[in-house]
Amino acid sequence: MTVRVTANGQDAETTLPCTLEEFLRSRGFSTRSVVVELNGLAISPSDFTSMELRADDRLEIVKIVAGG
Repeated sequence: MTVRVTANGQDAETTLPCTLEEFLRSRGFSTRSVVVELNGLAISPSDFTSMELRADDRLEIVKIVAGG
């Protein structure tokens, strides 16, 4: 089933079932270099593989970059 979620303020479609890890990888993100909020709650990277997305979820994805 294809559903819509919102990622960084933009509509995105995904096919359920879909874990947070699968969603991130399908969008080209490395799961080791992002911080994610799902519906306003910070998600631990150790939960990316078990967290299932649902229709109308809201994601904020911040890519971590090195620098100084």
